[in-house]
Amino acid sequence: METSALIVLLMLLGMMAAYVPVFMALFFTSIFSFLIFSPETPVLLLTQTLFRSMDNFALVVVLFFILCGNIMTAGTIVDKLVKVTNMLVSWLPGGLGMAGCLACGLFGAISGSTVATVVALGGFMIPALLSKGYPEKYTIGLMTAAPNLGIIIPPSISMILYCMITNVSLQGLFLTGFVPGILIMLFTCIYTYVLLRNNTTIDRAPIPDFKEVIATLKDGIWSLMLPVIIFAGTFSGVFTANEAAVVACIYAFIIEIFIHKSMKLSTVKKVTVSSAVTSATLLIIVAGATCFGRYLTFENVPGKIAEAVVSNIHSPVMFLMVMNILLLIVGMFMDVISATLIIGPVIVPMLSTFGIDVMHFGLLMTVNLAIGYCTPPVGVSMYITGAMANKDIVFVTKAVMPFIIIQIAVLFMMTYMPDVVLWLPKLMGFWEAGGTSGPAL
Repeated sequence: METSALIVLLMLLGMMAAYVPVFMALFFTSIFSFLIFSPETPVLLLTQTLFRSMDNFALVVVLFFILCGNIMTAGTIVDKLVKVTNMLVSWLPGGLGMAGCLACGLFGAISGSTVATVVALGGFMIPALLSKGYPEKYTIGLMTAAPNLGIIIPPSISMILYCMITNVSLQGLFLTGFVPGILIMLFTCIYTYVLLRNNTTIDRAPIPDFKEVIATLKDGIWSLMLPVIIFAGTFSGVFTANEAAVVACIYAFIIEIFIHKSMKLSTVKKVTVSSAVTSATLLIIVAGATCFGRYLTFENVPGKIAEAVVSNIHSPVMFLMVMNILLLIVGMFMDVISATLIIGPVIVPMLSTFGIDVMHFGLLMTVNLAIGYCTPPVGVSMYITGAMANKDIVFVTKAVMPFIIIQIAVLFMMTYMPDVVLWLPKLMGFWEAGGTSGPAL
């Protein structure tokens, strides 16, 4: 690696290690790099890159899904989703834990954010599980790892950003997320059942009768229709992913204000402003990552890395193994938005050399970086659940390990069995936008 590239990398990592905000670390590193190592490049180019990065129509869908998630958190949609999942499985051994996992999947199918899922469901489920006698370590581990479904099950903010840098079909990439999401929920529920089947200290709900089932479904039908509208409208061609996000926000507002009556008109302003602040934070990170990426492109860093990788790795099996390990490590130190925008453009050009499908790799990157939310030292979910349960990072790390193992097992399954996740976009006619069919493994 050239001295200039090494200095830039160490500068970026050093600022992140010193807890400098990510967007500031990216901006400072970009400015330093252009001024010192590319003095012939006008700084005006950096300014143009900054504004052009935020003037991207693809980001609209992210902003509206953030708003939709905040609407649900402020209202009662989340509560009703939990009640439905609780009714389905709470009578089983460990049923309330299973309900929490399923609720994370349903909430993720609307919000597209892991952090939003942790905040919305963690504060509700952790006290509920503990009050029913569930082990503290299991409870915290579950509600730290299960919210990863927020960016694995579509719509996913990470997938949207990946499509922005690769031009792969957004609907097709969304479809790849269903199978791993369902597998993670299934294996988590099986682990819960095996772990708690003989635990007699846990309060189990009775098997609901038909009237209770109908009453719960009737109460939650408006909430359950939200993901149905999003997916049915998007994949039937009634509206685009951007339009789906807007429709979801309008639908959520109508449900919370006029049907559930859990939100007043005065609350709308508060929720909208909160969403705007979150969206602005996202846009600043996108701008910083794009500026840093522009410097890497000018210095042909992606090409040099690709050349080094291709010269030393000749097998697609080994390449995918190395990429998984690399992304898991990156996820430990960098948030999913920054990692997608910085690492994605470096790795994607190498995929064709090994015959790896761009859409398939987008899913692998999303799952890898999702796992980073619950791995130290920078796992955001760990700090949130730790604060909710008043536990230190060491306790949370130990608690989350079984669930991380489950998610890594699903990750390696879909890494070397690409047809398991690609059959759905193939069936729906979106796979051709993804490129090649993947390596012969």
